[in-house]
Amino acid sequence: MTHPAGLSQEMADMVVQTLRQVARRDLPDARVLKLDREDEFPHDLIRTLLSPEVGLHLIFLPEDVGGLGGGARDICRISEEMAAVDLGVATAFLAICLGTDPILVGGTPEQKTRWLGRIASEGLIVAYGVTEPAAGSNVAALQTRAQPVRDASGAVESYRLNGTKQFITNGGVAQLYTILAAAPGGPSFFIVERDTPGMSAGRHEDKHGIRASNTTSVQLDDVIVPADHLVGLAEGRGLKQANEVFGYTRLMVGAFGLGAGQNALERALAYARQRIQFGSPLIEKQGYALKLLAPHWVDLAAGRAYVREIALRIDSGERDLQVEGSIAKLWCTEAGNRAADAALQALGGYGYTREYMVEKIRRDVRITSIYEGTSEIQQAIIGLYRWKETVRSKGAFWSGQAARLEDLHARRPDVGAAQAAAAAQALGQTILHCHQSGLTKHQIVQFQLADLAAVVEVAGAFCRDAAQDGDEAAADAAMSRWFARRALAAARRRGLEIVLGAVDPGDEAGVAAAGTFAARVAAPDAWRSLVGGWRDLESVAAHLRARA
Repeated sequence: MTHPAGLSQEMADMVVQTLRQVARRDLPDARVLKLDREDEFPHDLIRTLLSPEVGLHLIFLPEDVGGLGGGARDICRISEEMAAVDLGVATAFLAICLGTDPILVGGTPEQKTRWLGRIASEGLIVAYGVTEPAAGSNVAALQTRAQPVRDASGAVESYRLNGTKQFITNGGVAQLYTILAAAPGGPSFFIVERDTPGMSAGRHEDKHGIRASNTTSVQLDDVIVPADHLVGLAEGRGLKQANEVFGYTRLMVGAFGLGAGQNALERALAYARQRIQFGSPLIEKQGYALKLLAPHWVDLAAGRAYVREIALRIDSGERDLQVEGSIAKLWCTEAGNRAADAALQALGGYGYTREYMVEKIRRDVRITSIYEGTSEIQQAIIGLYRWKETVRSKGAFWSGQAARLEDLHARRPDVGAAQAAAAAQALGQTILHCHQSGLTKHQIVQFQLADLAAVVEVAGAFCRDAAQDGDEAAADAAMSRWFARRALAAARRRGLEIVLGAVDPGDEAGVAAAGTFAARVAAPDAWRSLVGGWRDLESVAAHLRARA
C-alpha cells in the first residue's frame, strides 16, 4: 500500500497548536462576538494567519512551491479546528483553498510554480469565482463569457471576460481570483489579479451568519487577461477541474459542520455542569443528557470517523470519491446543525440571546448545509449514484459492505458491526425493490434513499474506527453500537415507509409486492437488534459527565 500523503503526526500537531495559540490570543469570545455584531472582516487576523510566522495556508500547498504538502486528513483536521473558533474565519480559508484548487489540479507546471509559489510566499488572499446569480449549483449554466482576443497572426493573445459572479467569499478582499467562464471551447478557469481593469467587487452581503467572512458579488466588465492565465492552457476543462476537487472540498465543509457543532455541544456541556435545577446539575438529568447532548455527540463522532476514513483514502491515492464527499458533507453539516440547535435549546433562554456564543454558532453553522452544494444537491448526487451502483452490481455493492462488517463483527463483536451489516443488506434490498418497482424515477424517493445511504455508510466507518482501540475504547464502542442500531432501525423503518408510501391502495399487485418486500426486510427477529440501545446511550451520557 502506498504511504498516505500528508504531514507527520508531529508536524500536524504543531500546526494545530499554533492555530490554537493564535486563536486564544487574537480571537477570544468577546472579539468573535464583536466581529459578528459589526459584520467586520478581520484583516489583521487573516494577515497573521497568512504571515511567515504562522503560514497556515501552506498546509494545502505542495512542498515544491513552498508549501507544507498537507493531505486531506490534515486539512480536515485544521478545518474542524478553525470552525470551532469562528466559522467565518474558517470560510475565508476555505475560499483560499478553493481558489487554488483549479491551479493545483489543472495548471501547467509553469503555472503552478508561478501562482502557487506566489500564494505561498506572499500569503495572497484568493477567491473562487464560480457561482452566478442565475446559475447557482448548476455551474454548467454559467453566463460569464471569455472571448478570445487574437493578434495579427490569428493567435490568441488574451481573453476578454464579461459577467457577474455572486456570493463570492473573499470577493471584496482577494488579491487573486480563479474565475470560471464560458470560452468557445467550453467552460474554463482563468487567473485574474485584483487590480486588473474592469474587475470590481459589489456590495458586502449582510448575512444571517458567518458575518466575519467577506461575501460580495464580483463584476467583470471587459476584463482582459493574458492567454497564459487560462488554467491548463486549454479551453473546456473547467467543469472537469471543478468536479475533480468536490470530493475533497465537500469533505472540508463536512469538517466545518463537525467543528461548529462540537463547539456548541462543548459549551452546552459546560453549562449543564454548572446549572443547578431541582437540587442537582442539569447534566445529571437523564432527559437532558440523553435528549440534548448524547445523541448529537454520537452523531458528530460518527461523522468524524467517516471524514477520517475518506480523507485517508484520498491521501492513499484513491480518486473519484465525489459521492463519498457528498455523504460526508450531507451527514456532517446536518449533524452540526442539529447539534447547534440542541445546544441552544440546552441553554434555554440564555441560548437565545446574542450575549452567548451558542446563538452565534447556531446562525453560523446554517451555511454549511447551503454552500459548496446544498444538502439537496448532495442528496441528488448520492441517490443517483448509489442507485446506479446498486443496480449495476445487482446488490453486491451493499452485500459486499455487509460481508466486510460481518468479518469485523467476528473479530470485534462489541462495536455494532453486525447491526451495521444488517443495515447495509436492508438498504440494498430496498434500493433494488424501488428500482424494480419504478420508484427511483421520483426525486423524493432518491432523496430518501440518499439519507439512508449516508447513515448506513457512516455507521460502517464508525464501527471500523471504534474497532481501533484508543484512549476511549469503551466509550467509542458504546457510541458505535448505538449508532449502528439506529442505522439498522432507519434502514428497515424508512425503507418500508418509502416502499409502502408509494403504492397505490387500489393496485393489488403493487400492494402484494410491497407486502412481500416488507416480510423480507422486517425479519421476525428484527427487534433483537434494538436490545440494549438505551444502556449504550446512558454509557455515552456517563462518559460526558466524567469529562474533565
